[in-house]
Amino acid sequence: MLGFNWLMSCSPKKEELLAMPKEWFELNGYLKIGENGVVTIMSPNPEIGQNVKTSMPMIVAEELDVDWKNVIVEQAPLNTAIFTRQIAGGSQSIRQGWKGLRTAGGTARQMLREAAASAWKVPANEITTEAGMIFHKSSGKSASYGEMASAASKIPVPKEVQLKEVKEFKIAGTPRKNVDGFNIVTGKPLYGLDYKRDGMLIAMIAHPPAFGLKLKSVDDSQARSMPGVKDIFTIRTYQEGYSKHMFDVSSFPDLVVVVGSSTWEVVNARKALKLEWEPFKEYTETYTHFMTGAKMPAKVPAGLENTTKHAQLMSEMSAKPGKVVRKDGNPEAVFKKAAKVIERSYTAPFLAHNTMEPMNFFAYVTDDKAELAGPIQTPEFMEKSVAARIGLPLEKIDIQMTRMGGGFGRRLYGHFLVEAAVISQRMKAPIKLIYTREDDMTNGSYRPSYHALYRAALDANNNLIAFHVKAGGIPESPLFANRFPAGSVENYLAEEWSIPSNISVGAFRAPRSNFIAGAEQSFLDEVAEAAGKDPIEFRLELLERAKNKPVGEKNDYEADRYAGVLQLVKTKSNWGESQTGVYRGVSAYFCHDTYVAHVIDLVMENGKPKVQKVHCAVDCGIVVNPIAATNLVEGGSVDGIGQSMYCGLTFTEGAPDQSNFDKYRVIRHREAPKSIDVHFVQNEIDPTGLGEPPFPPVMGALANALHKATGKRFYTQPFIKDLETSALNM
Repeated sequence: MLGFNWLMSCSPKKEELLAMPKEWFELNGYLKIGENGVVTIMSPNPEIGQNVKTSMPMIVAEELDVDWKNVIVEQAPLNTAIFTRQIAGGSQSIRQGWKGLRTAGGTARQMLREAAASAWKVPANEITTEAGMIFHKSSGKSASYGEMASAASKIPVPKEVQLKEVKEFKIAGTPRKNVDGFNIVTGKPLYGLDYKRDGMLIAMIAHPPAFGLKLKSVDDSQARSMPGVKDIFTIRTYQEGYSKHMFDVSSFPDLVVVVGSSTWEVVNARKALKLEWEPFKEYTETYTHFMTGAKMPAKVPAGLENTTKHAQLMSEMSAKPGKVVRKDGNPEAVFKKAAKVIERSYTAPFLAHNTMEPMNFFAYVTDDKAELAGPIQTPEFMEKSVAARIGLPLEKIDIQMTRMGGGFGRRLYGHFLVEAAVISQRMKAPIKLIYTREDDMTNGSYRPSYHALYRAALDANNNLIAFHVKAGGIPESPLFANRFPAGSVENYLAEEWSIPSNISVGAFRAPRSNFIAGAEQSFLDEVAEAAGKDPIEFRLELLERAKNKPVGEKNDYEADRYAGVLQLVKTKSNWGESQTGVYRGVSAYFCHDTYVAHVIDLVMENGKPKVQKVHCAVDCGIVVNPIAATNLVEGGSVDGIGQSMYCGLTFTEGAPDQSNFDKYRVIRHREAPKSIDVHFVQNEIDPTGLGEPPFPPVMGALANALHKATGKRFYTQPFIKDLETSALNM
């Protein structure tokens, strides 16, 4: 066997390597400084691919006023006494951490200044800093941070510090490479699957083949005699009577566990199990909302559900009056006298998260403590779940966060972490729990299936005079009643409904927005067409109305910023300039406090659509790291195109029809856009979310571009089904 490694040429030069200090001085929980001036900055939040492990320390380093090349970044441990909101979810890491991270850096800088002032017998307000150096200009004295670190660590933490003006930033707002980049491309151990421990065993689970079933009996006689098998037993993930929080979602509480020496041996032993399943009866679970503390009952109906029945039920619910969430004016009366009414329905299927790194977690539980390590988005919540389940106090639970090979909401729900802890406690040994792709794809926590009915009323002059949206799903509604075009239409009605299901769902990248944005933006294009107006100008007219004469007081968007991304993408894409054979679609949406607009350029190649180019404009406030921000927008755009064009999960008698990528269609490399141009609105507004906002609107832009290319409107995701049907009928 011959091999080579082209990455050897990327090895850092000796002079580029930081010399490790002989002694560290901790100034606060976020950072410590070595005697040689090297600074270690902790990244508090889980790293899920959004690059917060680079961006969050950049914010600390900015206010610390240190040279970035002298910074080492480490993943912080779970420590709720020091850090707040150690969660990767809701695109809130930078937004929620912005002030705290800046304060941590600014506080340490102030302590260094005070240490120098004390040593030099000068006023602290005469001390300045730059790139890890301290200066007193009038006396000509200077020192490195390392020289003052010991003294600074003994100074009381100041209650208030003066933070920099945005115009003074030298690190935040500049492109910085991923601090894990070299280790990722050279295959260094970073992920949960990489985690190993001496004596570690491998565990896998078997769960019911269909939703609506529970375990009846186990025959493990053949499997027990197979090579490498250490034990086979059943567990209950959460005990009866336990009050779950929102991230304790567990599709199948009773599981069969196989523990062995290696993955291959465990996989084969599990295949030899003879398992019987039986239907369960309807029951109700109660979840505690993680933010409000409110108790939320969830009905879990009995029965084996089917996609065809789901479609029928959603159609029936859409035809009935829903729960009125918002009403402005008198929309019913206006619809009756309208010159023109446009009515359309949109649907989308369940979606599986399909994280690239298979679900896994390490656990070693003893009588005295529990050590856990792996990819989890909600460590501070799952710490409480594990403590309650295995009967240890919270201070005895240690969760180490590894880098995650994708999450998209799937790793918000940490039942697999609890399962690992329960298995380890039973085995009295370190174990690694691993899910196969089939385990995960058939185990729930899906994006719900959705349905939305839209109606618009136009007057004789083609002005939009009434708007109605009725949206629901299985088992939740995707409606955001106070988002655009609410506030821009005098007569507005928003209704919602939902259908209970025993198919468990969870947050999927940009929850609810990931459907409603595409449906809404597709419909607005059709309304613009019926009104004889350019789709961008039509949206800008509505936003102008929302700005100058807003309807209602609960509109959760700023019309100026919304219009800003539309105007920017219009300019950058040269909207209005026709290109032979290029079909364009536009979309814009607000979610997670961020505004995003897309224009898609689509061509037809051999009768099939191909996204040639994506233009994207984003207003997310201050962009901390342009490289990471651009990557997130590019990734979200590709993901949105892929999910809406190809993906879908269906059910027959409660069983998922797709269990791996042979049947679950995802976007291929050749189907990704050839180029994506990303443009950020420049302002000094505090940063907002970016991991999720670029995902939802691109779906509407794609649907609108497909309409221009095919002459057909697309109302059902995945779009590929209608495209293939159209091709067959040609």
